[in-house]
Amino acid sequence: MKASELLSQYATGVRDFTGANLSEANLEGANLSGAILDKAILDGANLNKANLRQVSFSQADLNGANLTQADLSGANLNGAILDGAILDEAILDSADLRQSDLTVANLTSATLSEANLNEANLNAANLDGADLSGADLAIADLTDANLSQADLNDANLSGANLEGANLEGTLLDQSRQDT
Repeated sequence: MKASELLSQYATGVRDFTGANLSEANLEGANLSGAILDKAILDGANLNKANLRQVSFSQADLNGANLTQADLSGANLNGAILDGAILDEAILDSADLRQSDLTVANLTSATLSEANLNEANLNAANLDGADLSGADLAIADLTDANLSQADLNDANLSGANLEGANLEGTLLDQSRQDT
């Protein structure tokens, strides 16, 4: 499916794009709020500054996608593959990222307040300056992650693997480490 076809259908009220192949699609600045892109292929797609509020990306493939400054508030990314994705300054407040793969993803200065990252793979992810206040990181893999200057106040870190993680300047005042 081409980006222009998706945008045209969205404009007519279509919201369900389950399984669509949008690999390398240019959707910069697009408004896809409320769309269903479950199991969609968005490898290398450009979603820079897109409005993706409440979008369902369950089990979608977003390897290497550019989501810089995208608004993913309340989005469902449960089981999504975001390996190497660029999420600089993205807004992921209250997003569902359970069991998602964010290996080596760049989340510099991203906002993940109240996000559910339970069992997420954040191995070697860059979360420098990210806001993870109130986030659920239970059983998350943060091995070798960069959490420098991140805000983890009131985050749930029960069972999280922080081996080799950079915690320099990280705010951990109220983090829960036990259940």
